Amino acid sequence: MAARVRTAAALLAATLLLAAAGGCTGSGADGDSARPATPSPSGVQATPTDRSPHGVLLSAQLALHEARRSEFRAILGEDRAKGALFWAPKTVLQYRDDADTRRLMVMDTSAYVGGDPGTAARLGGPHWEKYTGSRSPYSALIDRISPVIATAAAAAADDPVLVGEEKLLDVTVQHYRVTLTADRYAAAQTQLDQGRRQALEAALGPGDVVLDLWLNDRDQLVQLRRAAAEVDTIGYSEFGSSAISVQAPAEADTVPESGATAPPFP
Repeated sequence: MAARVRTAAALLAATLLLAAAGGCTGSGADGDSARPATPSPSGVQATPTDRSPHGVLLSAQLALHEARRSEFRAILGEDRAKGALFWAPKTVLQYRDDADTRRLMVMDTSAYVGGDPGTAARLGGPHWEKYTGSRSPYSALIDRISPVIATAAAAAADDPVLVGEEKLLDVTVQHYRVTLTADRYAAAQTQLDQGRRQALEAALGPGDVVLDLWLNDRDQLVQLRRAAAEVDTIGYSEFGSSAISVQAPAEADTVPESGATAPPFP
């Protein structure tokens, strides 16, 4: 088992994590009064098996690579939502606001919007509208929620710092912080195409992006706070759970594709 983890870590580090992007320390939620400490040693190549801040963030990337899914609760600007996200082998998102008035499901490049009585009344029975295309119309929302995106950016920063040990929902966690520019944040997403990286950079807005990450004792990202054009706070749970399931709506409850543009969500 140990040999498998070391091999997987080495492969992931070699293929995805060798480059580092620039940044400096900043401030974030729940850590404004704390003094960041323990930057990664300069001039030393971190690995997922060392316990420097940079090495721990690489280990967090590896944990996400192995988990492939989680549940989430999010505050995105002024919107509150919950759901589930699969980031591998294909992208699947279940998203609903706290009022549960309307839902979104993304199955790779198909999206379903509705699932509420108001949509059924407007459509004359069916609860869902379906939108398809060559890519997901909700990729920006997925990139905003995905722990993979944020952790890749954090691992690419030059100077991640360990803010300290904290309690989060009665669980002891390690709080890390990085600050980097929007272009560096987007450039770290080597798994995305150029157009999607540009859209991500534009959405982050001008100025620095401050990421606060809270990791549990298995280096799993249990909470993220991203301060950029908007401030998002996202909690993650049930990493890799086989109980997480997202199913497309029944065809009989879905309006056939009309070629219309998918509506904004949330």
